[in-house]
Amino acid sequence: MKQSEIINLSAAELQVKLTELRKAYMDLKSTHAISPIANPLQIRSARRAVARVATELTKRELQ
Repeated sequence: MKQSEIINLSAAELQVKLTELRKAYMDLKSTHAISPIANPLQIRSARRAVARVATELTKRELQ
């Protein structure tokens, strides 16, 4: 998810997206722990997407 897409979302939508991304990240990690996934870089991109959304939420709370 790109930063420009994240900025256009509301705070409620960001919360929903954050829970979805965290679940997807945890699923990727557990799948990879059991048996290696085809593209392990998916884990990195999922982790970074979670961080982008969390950062935007924090930034909005501080304003």
